[in-house]
Order: sequence, then structure tokens, then C-alpha cells
Amino acid sequence: MVTTNGRTVTVFGGTGFLGRRIVRHLRYREFPVRIASRHPDRAHRQFGPDDPQLHSVQADIQDERSVADALAGAYGVVNAVSLYLEHGQETFHSVHVESAQRVATQARRAGVERLVHVSGIGADAASPSRYIRKRGEGELAVRTAFADAIFVRPAVMIGPDDAFLTTILKLLRQLPIYPMFGRGRTRLQPAYVEDVAEAVARVMQRAETHSTIFEFGGPRVYSYEQFLRAVAHQAGLAPLLIPIPFTVWHALAWASEALPVPLLTCNQVELMQIDTVTSPAMPGFVELGISPHSAEAILQKMLSHRG
Repeated sequence: MVTTNGRTVTVFGGTGFLGRRIVRHLRYREFPVRIASRHPDRAHRQFGPDDPQLHSVQADIQDERSVADALAGAYGVVNAVSLYLEHGQETFHSVHVESAQRVATQARRAGVERLVHVSGIGADAASPSRYIRKRGEGELAVRTAFADAIFVRPAVMIGPDDAFLTTILKLLRQLPIYPMFGRGRTRLQPAYVEDVAEAVARVMQRAETHSTIFEFGGPRVYSYEQFLRAVAHQAGLAPLLIPIPFTVWHALAWASEALPVPLLTCNQVELMQIDTVTSPAMPGFVELGISPHSAEAILQKMLSHRG
């Protein structure tokens, strides 16, 4: 175990699906961690009060003063805040661009040595999808504010409590006829959320400091249809998969977004039209010495845990 010499890492979004796992992997590597979130009580519930090297502070990523306070004296920062559904003043632009830039700017002013910004595979400032475009614009804004920023682009992440695999499994169990997005040809490369969290911790610990983009995907690329069949097979199910045109899905999502809690969003439909696989030109798990878990292994673990 390499000593980290009391170098505190502030994690924005440290109570989220990925963020809370990043916190645990940083602590395993003996980094003192400061969890910056709008709901510090949530961190207390998740991690307990017993770790003196784990502190929870109230911070709103959209408020400059609280961001600066959360970064005071920190060695490193991880921005793991993400937004999948816009509501009110929380928009893809305000969170993925403005707030990302705010964290990077304040990190530079505070003398933070290492910034890890969590983005996503396919992030592209020229994308027709607003979500993907804002992810790309966010990366550009962060790099402008913090020249040595390190970018982490995970593929769709899976694991207990996820919003992807858990939902698919639930629907496959409920629906003997399963409506597919399009013809099921979109390619995806699911990554285990714990592997991504471990990768972030290793990036924080590396000696290299120059700006790098890492892309993290699992060991296998599936078409959406292949993935559905693999999940169904593991769960002992045999659904009938029916292709549904994306135009129909967009109409359903548009109607769903009028509900207080949408069942489907236009953003989700857009993302299902775009391949999310790693680029061979980008460093990833291998360069960090990580052998990623297969989706089948994670699903098996989730199924056995469910009992």
C-alpha cells in the first residue's frame, strides 16, 4: 500500500451511484476524503460516523463560495456530479458546463494538485444530443480552467442499485414481450461501477500529472439486443424481443416528461441511439492494471444477492 501522506481529496457528488464508491476506494488507498454534497446527512447514513479520515461538508456545486470552502487545503478533487433529467435551474448546461468550470477554476485558485473530472464516453461538443454536447462542452471548460485536468469517461455503468441493468432485469421479469429500442443494434460496453471507482482512485494516486483522457468499458461489446438476451439468459427468462422504432420512443418520452416522475426521458432515448464503446486510442483499465469484471459476472452477483 502506497502511503498518501494525509493528502485530502474532495469528492463532489460523493453520495451518488459512482461517487460513494469512489469515496470508499480512496479511503482504501488511505486518502483522507472530504465528501462535498448538498445533503451531508446522506453521507453520514452511507458511511457511518466512525472514520476520522472521512468528513462530510455541505456544498452546492452551483455556489462559488461553498465550492471554494470545500476545496480549501485539498490535494485533489473528483467531480462526480452528473445530471440525467433537467428540472428548474438544474440544467445540463448549469451542471455539466458551468458548475464543472466552477470546480476547476476554484481548484486552480486553491492550489489543488490533481483534478479528476468524470464525464462519459462519447462526450462531444458538436453532438446533436444536448446531454452529450454539454458533456463535451464541460470537458473543454474544465481543461481551459485547469490545464492538467484528468478526464474519466465511463461507458454505461452497472452494479447494485444502478439505473440500467436493474431496470432491464425488472422489466424482463414483468414483460413476456419486451419492447426494444429500435432494432437493438446500438452497441454498448457496460462497465462495473466498482471497477470505475477503483480506476479513479488509482488515477488520483499515480505519479503522472499531465492531462489525460481515460475511457472505461467492460471486457465485452454487445449490441443492445445481445445484452438483453444475455441478461434474460442469466435470469432464466425467455422474453420475446420486439423492435420499436425510435420515433415511437421519442413520442413516448415526450409524453412521459410531463409526469412528475418521468418513466422515460428524451435524453435516455437519444443515448440509446448512440454507440457507447471505448476507443482503442484511449488509455483505460489496462493502463491502470485493472482487469474489468464482465457484465455476466456482475449480473450473477446481483441475482444471487437478491436471493
